[in-house]
Amino acid sequence: MKEITKKYINSEITIIWKPGTCIHSKLCWQGVSGLRSVFNPAEKPWIKPEAAPTEEIIKRINACPSGALSYYRNDAANQPYGDGTHKDRI
Repeated sequence: MKEITKKYINSEITIIWKPGTCIHSKLCWQGVSGLRSVFNPAEKPWIKPEAAPTEEIIKRINACPSGALSYYRNDAANQPYGDGTHKDRI
């Protein structure tokens, strides 16, 4: 079975979300450090990459415990950072 991958793009980065990998920790959108303006599961699309500064979005992506969220910079070679995750570079 092919893994579903969704992409959400702003002018600086492309956010990659793998729903089959997501453990729904809620760290991306809930709590003091969550970014509900960007990650809001009550809305469609649930990721709005233009709703916050890119560096804030990257911090939230790097906090994703499952690796379901990753990103790449649009001016790069359009490849996810590292081994397909996002934890080794900012």
